[in-house]
Amino acid sequence: MFVDRVKILVKGGDGGRGCVSFRREPYVPKGGPDGGNGGPGGDVVMVAVSHQNTLLPLRYHTEFRAERGGHGGPGQRTGASGEDLLVSVPPGTQALEEVSGEVVGEVLGEVLRVGDRLRLARGGRGGRGNHSYLSNRNRAPETAQPGEPGQERWLRLDLRLIADVGLLGAPNAGKSTLLASLSSARPKIADYPFTTLSPVLGVVESDQTTYVAADIPGILEGAHQGVGLGLQFLRHVERTRVLLHVVDASGLDGGDPVEALRAVRQEVLLWNPALLKRPQLVAATKRDVVGEPDPLPGLEREAARLGVQVVPVSAVTGAGLLVLKRALGALLLRVEPEAAAAPLS
Repeated sequence: MFVDRVKILVKGGDGGRGCVSFRREPYVPKGGPDGGNGGPGGDVVMVAVSHQNTLLPLRYHTEFRAERGGHGGPGQRTGASGEDLLVSVPPGTQALEEVSGEVVGEVLGEVLRVGDRLRLARGGRGGRGNHSYLSNRNRAPETAQPGEPGQERWLRLDLRLIADVGLLGAPNAGKSTLLASLSSARPKIADYPFTTLSPVLGVVESDQTTYVAADIPGILEGAHQGVGLGLQFLRHVERTRVLLHVVDASGLDGGDPVEALRAVRQEVLLWNPALLKRPQLVAATKRDVVGEPDPLPGLEREAARLGVQVVPVSAVTGAGLLVLKRALGALLLRVEPEAAAAPLS
């Protein structure tokens, strides 16, 4: 199961309390205070890992509480620091604070690369022991502090898949079949709309280059307002470096590939205009079965007007697939990975 949004409770560890203690040794008069400070509590830290591509584990484990700090002891012994608690997530996960089910404030941060870390909840400071209160005025302090409580809050974690190429298109445009032909990915494929209910990743190899392609589920008119699966998956487009528009160019279903291309581009524009500034390519699919009249020339004229290349392909016969792989590889060379990772304005 693919899960890209979860709500979790995080709490930093409480700080340990300070100690009230006095030295008592034979032949040592007025030994004085020697109570140590408490140790700080551990933090709750989100860390990106390579072996995870969904937030599914966090759906069933929703509370994360870090270890509390140790209490101070006599002999000016400081309590042990609490261990940090690591929350493993896929790269591309961001954290937002929630109050009563509503997101408040700005994004706390995100982890984009394997090994990136983000502190979700800060551990409390340890309390001061009575030795730290020693002064010329107070030679025998009997005061110590309790530890501070750790930070506690509800967070929403959102996953935006990080892929090099995002496959966009209307339902049944042939995205899943194309991804299966380009890579070793095996998405569910059927002849009805919305067969793909979650993004699917595949690794494409071509001419000594390797890149990751993501099949984004079908986008309908009104997707930016939640129609179909729009709001659920449009955000995954934000982390792709190149957009590949997949258009049914067979002409057999009565649909107009030019209108299909325009509709998808319009939904992307309404979701985030900055996305259309990224390199784009059009894959004209299902060219092994072409009706009359052939819709390809009209699609090529529309793409030329937009400044986008069209590559006719057939996932069944394999025609055009090598050209498409090479064209995508060439586009990726024009975009630095950091450009897609940066927040969109």
